[in-house]
Amino acid sequence: MKAIRLLLISFFVLCVSTANVVASKESAKNSVIDQTYPEAQAEVLETFAAIAGSIIAGAGQGYNGEFMDQLISFHAYGDKFVEFNGGQSFDSAGNEDNERQLFGEDIEEVIQFAPIDGTLKVAVYYGNVANLTFTSDFILMHKEYGQITVNNLITLLFVKTKGEWKMVHEHHSPVNIPLP
Repeated sequence: MKAIRLLLISFFVLCVSTANVVASKESAKNSVIDQTYPEAQAEVLETFAAIAGSIIAGAGQGYNGEFMDQLISFHAYGDKFVEFNGGQSFDSAGNEDNERQLFGEDIEEVIQFAPIDGTLKVAVYYGNVANLTFTSDFILMHKEYGQITVNNLITLLFVKTKGEWKMVHEHHSPVNIPLP
């Protein structure tokens, strides 16, 4: 009986170890990290371009302007939404107020809304979650401060919901090194 139990335990250990080796070799081939989802990447970039378009068109057009409503529509606000910006954390209402105030009221013109060359990246996971990262090269005409350049490290986290890519998180940090 002990011999059979020992044999079964040995067989079980062998099966588990073999399964782990096979699973890790298989997961390395099909790792979610290695999959690119080119169609989803293109959709996220298209959404990002539409976000930029609403910011550019809505600059200085008012807190409740049509383009600010459009900008806000790209967000999936709710209890899970968080924005990190300027060392502070904002919930859905705080993010919406910040964006409407900055782009609808404080900025009179967007001179340039672009990433620094070579910094824009889109990583898609499972085909419905995307992380868009870049270093901003924004030049804005502020009503009070005049022309300002914004070079931030930016991460926008998107989730595809009901066929549309929506932002569920934003993170903006200043660049701490000189840019080329």
